[in-house]
Amino acid sequence: MSALEGLRKKINVAEDLHSIVKTMKSLAMINIRHYEKAVASLADYNRTIEMGLQALFKWNPELLFTNPKRFGGFSGAIIFGSDQGLCGRFNENIVEHALVALDDFGYQIEDLHIVSVGERVHNLLNEAGGVVEKAYHVPASLTGTTDLLQKVLLDIEAWQTQRGIGRVLLFYNHPLSAVAYHPQTTQLLPLDQAEMEELASQTWPGSGFPIYNLERDRMYSRLIRQYLFVTLYRAIAESAASENASRLATLQSSEKNIEESLERLNTQFHQQRQDAITDELLDIVAGFEILAKN
Repeated sequence: MSALEGLRKKINVAEDLHSIVKTMKSLAMINIRHYEKAVASLADYNRTIEMGLQALFKWNPELLFTNPKRFGGFSGAIIFGSDQGLCGRFNENIVEHALVALDDFGYQIEDLHIVSVGERVHNLLNEAGGVVEKAYHVPASLTGTTDLLQKVLLDIEAWQTQRGIGRVLLFYNHPLSAVAYHPQTTQLLPLDQAEMEELASQTWPGSGFPIYNLERDRMYSRLIRQYLFVTLYRAIAESAASENASRLATLQSSEKNIEESLERLNTQFHQQRQDAITDELLDIVAGFEILAKN
């Protein structure tokens, strides 16, 4: 019966693992929905900021042509990854994507100023030859996102004022479905000229443009800061949703493997148990025949 006991222990371990994986899958799905709602909630706020810029461009069309002149010769990159594992090639994919995109821009990773979010992507960037100036942990929840954003915005401001950096690129994973994602590149600065011109040319939804009392440059600066805030917030939320999507796909694969192992172990257990019962019956029959002859 020792072989049966060994199989029973393996079955118990597999069942425990199966239960843990199912719980982790549920948490991953809850997190995905949580971050999806956070991204959706940005839509109205983002539209308000765009309308503010649209009105400002209406009264001050020259602002449309001031942003490109601020572009400097140095560039920075903000790369979002993960702190935790069990998410497949989530971090490897974004680093590989960033390296290819930077090469297309004509940059070498060792020449960039880099801010990383996520310990695992930080390690991969170091291995690739990048010099990470600031490394932050991924917020454990949405409540910590604002604090991280404030730090990153301060880093960007320091890049511009102290180092003359005019171009800032974002690299993060964008969710496609509950179990799929795609690496994304977004140019945070300078603002996309064509996009701003299109925004300024849109029809105003009301009967007249609003007026403002705040000094023009200060108003423009505050709107741009909020625009950057929304863009970064969306990148963090989408990266977190993609991380959980990758983790969900990994867990689904693990769950399938565990279920196959359980099926195999149960089949072996029942077969060996049946063989043991058959052997015992044969021993009883043989013993009875011997007693009958005696």
